[in-house]
Amino acid sequence: MSFWRKSSFSSGQVSAECVEVAAPSPDLILIRESDDPAAVIATGPAPWAAFIQGLKRGDFDRLPGSV
Repeated sequence: MSFWRKSSFSSGQVSAECVEVAAPSPDLILIRESDDPAAVIATGPAPWAAFIQGLKRGDFDRLPGSV
């Protein structure tokens, strides 16, 4: 069984709209949206680390087509 974690920014919110992450083994990262927990995305540590670095750099702050 995986231990799902969510962002500390989501902890005080009543809404179920948050992303949860679990690492059931050293080579597997699981990602799901809390309002649809059956839909799980699996990835490895290297792609996950690259995604987190991109978030911290602001790579996803303005996606193409967004205002």
